[in-house]
Amino acid sequence: MKDHKELDQGIELGGFLLFLALVTIGLVLVIWPFVMPILWSALAAILFQPLYQRILGNLNGKANQAAIATLLIIFFAVLLPMIWIGSAIVRQAANVVIAFQEGRIDVATLVGQIFDALPSNLRNMLDAQGWGDFADLQARTQELLTQSAGLIAQQALVIGGGALGYVLAFGVGLYITYFLLRDGKGIGQAVMEGVPLQKDVAERLADKFLNIVRATIKGSVVVGIVQGALGALTFWIVGLPSVLLFGLVMAVFSLLPAIGPAIVWVPAAIWLFATGAIWQGIVVVVSGVAVIGMADNLLRPILVGRDTGIPDWIILVTTLGGIATMGLSGIVLGPMLAGLFLAGWTILREHNEAVDANAE
Repeated sequence: MKDHKELDQGIELGGFLLFLALVTIGLVLVIWPFVMPILWSALAAILFQPLYQRILGNLNGKANQAAIATLLIIFFAVLLPMIWIGSAIVRQAANVVIAFQEGRIDVATLVGQIFDALPSNLRNMLDAQGWGDFADLQARTQELLTQSAGLIAQQALVIGGGALGYVLAFGVGLYITYFLLRDGKGIGQAVMEGVPLQKDVAERLADKFLNIVRATIKGSVVVGIVQGALGALTFWIVGLPSVLLFGLVMAVFSLLPAIGPAIVWVPAAIWLFATGAIWQGIVVVVSGVAVIGMADNLLRPILVGRDTGIPDWIILVTTLGGIATMGLSGIVLGPMLAGLFLAGWTILREHNEAVDANAE
């Protein structure tokens, strides 16, 4: 009789778990079109939670007003500048592509100027290796940019056709951010209590998750924005065109350890020297070494500290892999998943060691 009762209880529990699994899958399918706004809302709520708590204290515990005030700060201090800069970058990128298509930018001439500025021994060696003819390089580059222009035009039509969807997703993201700022702590505690893990393990994973999110955003995104802004300002001082576009490229390359933005400013400095713009080239080199390059060394320890112990090579691989699979969101999601992976296995190892110690 007891075995029969336990069997019934097992069947009932299995049916309930199956019900939960089906409902969860159905919910994921329903909200999937808005999964990225929800994700970024959660990340924004985590990052700006200290600001919300400070405003909440100043408003004597008025949660709704504090959430609205924090959301307004996020909108005007972060989102609006990003939208304005993003639109300017798109315009500059389009102008560069059009200039290549119309022949106003001649790759062979640009590379030829650099080649002619090289020492004669080095030029002779490059000629002997067949690197002195730039006609093939120009043809391939023009073909690549023509195809890229078609792809950009196609994506622009897609974005224009789905403008209502983007506006809706943007509004949903702001709406969710408001509630996550206000109720985020309670939601997090409810999730931890419902997760089928030991309480101490769930708490450690939650703490590690929050630290990794903050460290990833501050260490990758903020430092990249600072380095890109410094690079754009340097290029503007020396009179180079499309400074915002080059700044964005430097911000992306700042994710690469050791090399980083130098991939952009070193060729620019070489071209300036080759074309006789000596003082401009010196400014770019000095700024690249003493300002842009040092920004990472100065800011990352201050912003990140010891929040995460993810090795640089893992950050590089997961960031590039995240961008390849998830777009720009992968800049944050890739390292975040790597951090959670390492944290989970570390907690499991420590748990096994504690079990073995108790068994002895």
